[in-house]
Amino acid sequence: MPDDQVAELVERGRALNPQDRERLVDQLLESLNEPAATQLDAAWEAEIQRRLAEYDRGEVVAIDAEEVFAKARRLAQ
Repeated sequence: MPDDQVAELVERGRALNPQDRERLVDQLLESLNEPAATQLDAAWEAEIQRRLAEYDRGEVVAIDAEEVFAKARRLAQ
């Protein structure tokens, strides 16, 4: 895209109200991060499957959420 098109888009973007400018920026940033987000989603999916398999095989023990939160509160003090 030639620089004059970018300048025109910037000027048009500046004419938007603040909420629409924010949406535009969010969508542009999201489009830049799509490849990374796809890789991250795949990595998390693999991690979830690994952890579930460990749990199903009895290699790890689940800890009650209340116990985890209580320990976090103690550590935060």
